[in-house]
Amino acid sequence: MDRRQFVSTMALGAAAYSRVLGANERINVGIIGAGGQGRGDWGRFIKQPDVNPVAVCDVYKPHLEKGLAMANGQAQGYRDFRKLLERKDVDAVIVAAPDHWHAIPTIMACQAGKDVYVEKPLALTIKEGRAMVNAARKHKRVVQTGSQQRSGEHYARAVELIRGGKLGKIAHITAGHIRNSMPGFGRYKDEPPPPELDWDMWLGPAPSRPYNKLRCIYNFRWFWDYSGGQMTNWGAHNLDIARWAMNVRSPISVAAFGGRFALDDGGETPDVQEVIYQFPGFVLTWSVREVNGMSSGGFDFHGTKGNLSLSRSGFKVTAEKWATTDDAEETGKKKKVDKDDKKKMTEEMTDPGSEQPVAHVRNFLDCVKSRKRPNADVEEGHLSAILCHLGNIATRLGRSLRWDAEKEEIAGDADANRWLSKEDRKPWVLPV
Repeated sequence: MDRRQFVSTMALGAAAYSRVLGANERINVGIIGAGGQGRGDWGRFIKQPDVNPVAVCDVYKPHLEKGLAMANGQAQGYRDFRKLLERKDVDAVIVAAPDHWHAIPTIMACQAGKDVYVEKPLALTIKEGRAMVNAARKHKRVVQTGSQQRSGEHYARAVELIRGGKLGKIAHITAGHIRNSMPGFGRYKDEPPPPELDWDMWLGPAPSRPYNKLRCIYNFRWFWDYSGGQMTNWGAHNLDIARWAMNVRSPISVAAFGGRFALDDGGETPDVQEVIYQFPGFVLTWSVREVNGMSSGGFDFHGTKGNLSLSRSGFKVTAEKWATTDDAEETGKKKKVDKDDKKKMTEEMTDPGSEQPVAHVRNFLDCVKSRKRPNADVEEGHLSAILCHLGNIATRLGRSLRWDAEKEEIAGDADANRWLSKEDRKPWVLPV
């Protein structure tokens, strides 16, 4: 079955099948991509009392077998995700394949009348992301991006504090991912793919390349054909929270620099990267360092009244130490510091954190039944992925970019706009 025939068949099937689940009805779930992240998602879904695990798809036989084993004989295995989507009894699918395989299965699933939990980053390109949003809206599907921090209660509490003015005016946010990956992830020769891997299907819409073990499984993240490095890996999480907390959609401009300077392993994405985003009224910076782990990659909101340091294990608010009377006099200013002010100077607030991955799965399943928008709705995933993609485009071009959020294009820069999409390898094309 070719793609055009498949889409036509699925469109007819979706019209007949799309049904509303009752509040107590069980949800039949399948998974596309049963690697490490996928099996983590799969395990959380299976443990929910209203989930039936019915289908597992992976092009790598060992991953397929592990996913099937987790379902204890309840699921059927597939090597081609289109066969999974043909099943009328599948209500929802998890898309946890590599990033270059997020858009096509998600859109086809929407066309087939199925709801989707798709891992972050939402898409490999900005154009793909918009197509995924359009498909979800056109076919009235619930699509949750796997940005699980959106479902953490302590993240919501932090957002409430920030929006409520606890920190005063926030003019600067710092985020990043810092670790030591030296000396790298290895360097290997091209070789025939292992017999248990359908390499051509793994590549899918990506350019044809000889098999190399560095390109496959976890390490696909270090190649532009399939992903965007730590920018799209961890940036998709913390930049999403920054955008949520500040209640903004898109930046005005982006500047970035970086490269793969120290890791000598055949990878392509930066091991050092600095990105600066200009938003109305504040600046957001993103830092990547894979070559030295001497300090953590902090995630901090810097306000005129205090600082909020946020992570998956909780957050801490520390009041800013305002200028003392002596300091004020030295700068020629008069300021009285009363007892209340002194108390504020030393005030701290901590939050112990909250569970996120299970809560995120639960939010998706509840929305499958209620038909409400989930916490990390596809549109939110798209807007946050735009930040990541713009950061990488600016890094690769070595210049600043001005973003036209309404048109979703880089203003006055035809060369940069070529990076908003990629040409898919035939016969794969982005469904519309």
